[in-house]
Amino acid sequence: MEHISSEKRYRQFQVFYFLTFFGFGSLFPLLSVYLEQEAHLNHTQIGMIISLIPIITLFMQPIWGMLSDYTRKPAKLLMTAVLMTSFAAILYLFAEGFGLLLAGIIGVAVFQSAVVPLSDSISLNFVHQHKKEYGNIRLWGALGFAFAVFVVGKITDWSGSLGWIFIVYAAGLLISLFPLRDFPKEGQPVHTGFSEGLSKLFKEKTFGMFLFSNFLIFGPVLANNYYFGTFILAAGGSLTGVGVAFLLAAGSEAPFMRVAQRIIHRIGIVPILIVCSALSFGRWLLYFFEPPVMLIYATTFVQGISVGLYIPAALLFVKEIAPEDVQATAVGIYSAVGNGVGNAFFSFLAGVMVDVFNVFWMYGAFALFTLAGIGVSVYVHHLTRRTFGLKRSGYLGT
Repeated sequence: MEHISSEKRYRQFQVFYFLTFFGFGSLFPLLSVYLEQEAHLNHTQIGMIISLIPIITLFMQPIWGMLSDYTRKPAKLLMTAVLMTSFAAILYLFAEGFGLLLAGIIGVAVFQSAVVPLSDSISLNFVHQHKKEYGNIRLWGALGFAFAVFVVGKITDWSGSLGWIFIVYAAGLLISLFPLRDFPKEGQPVHTGFSEGLSKLFKEKTFGMFLFSNFLIFGPVLANNYYFGTFILAAGGSLTGVGVAFLLAAGSEAPFMRVAQRIIHRIGIVPILIVCSALSFGRWLLYFFEPPVMLIYATTFVQGISVGLYIPAALLFVKEIAPEDVQATAVGIYSAVGNGVGNAFFSFLAGVMVDVFNVFWMYGAFALFTLAGIGVSVYVHHLTRRTFGLKRSGYLGT
């Protein structure tokens, strides 16, 4: 078997994240627009379909995690998930009517729910073993997402068809199979069962409160990815404008992800989470007041700080706060609650808000929930300082 250097494997992780998030950026920012303009669904139906994605994620991610723990073949499971997600996305192009569109999104979500947690688990183990930085891998995902929205916005404007979002999504995932071949093949040995891990983690009050704050803060961030295109169009922008906005927003995440670990080490995890949350609150509040589209473009860079630092900080917090023998389980629970429950709740709420009021009122609701999440985060900071002090790396003690 050919030996692969850690530097080459590091680059392959970066290419994989770029390609998979290129696929995500091709589909999800314009999915609600596709369902409205080409599938002719109302916003409550759109909210039901979109909220199904994180609901399926909530239930499937622990299953994928247990399969990975049992087989210790995370790379093979990830390859299977990528292939099946691509196939399901192509089939979705042919779905017509609310029932088939609802069923079709279940097929996409079942397999897609494995992609991020499995790749994160493999990459986190890799960077820990080889003294690399996770942020320098994840930033390529942000770049891929941003580039995809811009490119697909151009393609859909030029072609007049939003069906391209599924084709480009599938293509990005399929091409990602090439760097995936060089991923480590074996998973880490597991010392704790999933049910035992759940019991240990949920006895930890700080972890439970963090999950609640993450639900309130990051749920709106994820739901925004689905409705930001609708917001730009309502503010007077075009599909190309949607691409530009996502290019600015997601593209600005990359430089902050690159330096995230150094900033977090200097300031502390929970203070960074609070700052990121405050920036998100200010952004949602501004959008509630129906700003002109050029001002929206000008403020998208806030996402670079609020998301580019939040994601690495949240993952580090989970690894710091969890007992060492159940950290993989903790990451799975964090992902299921944040990407599952929070995403589902706020995506469905967003659809109802847009239907009953408008997209601007949706952002007003996001602002209120985020403000509540900041309050919970302040309490989490109090708990970590009192209970953990300078635990392990010192990230929690600032």
